[in-house]
Amino acid sequence: MKLIYFSWVKDRIGTAEETVELPESVKTVADLLAWLPGRGANFANALADPAIIRVAVDQEYATPETDVTKATEIALFPPVTGG
Repeated sequence: MKLIYFSWVKDRIGTAEETVELPESVKTVADLLAWLPGRGANFANALADPAIIRVAVDQEYATPETDVTKATEIALFPPVTGG
């Protein structure tokens, strides 16, 4: 599965994208956001407040309950502001 990171999430993690194999325990967006910080200090720093992270699964906005088990691409990004 491809994980894509945007804006300061990308900067803190240190990469724009990566391909990973999720553990069997990761079934939802909430599971993913709980698992990622355990991958290292850079992930823990970027995802310290998972409530503000926005997620898209296969280019569709997702909720914490969204299933990720069949996803091909997941994007993580900070809140989008406009003016």
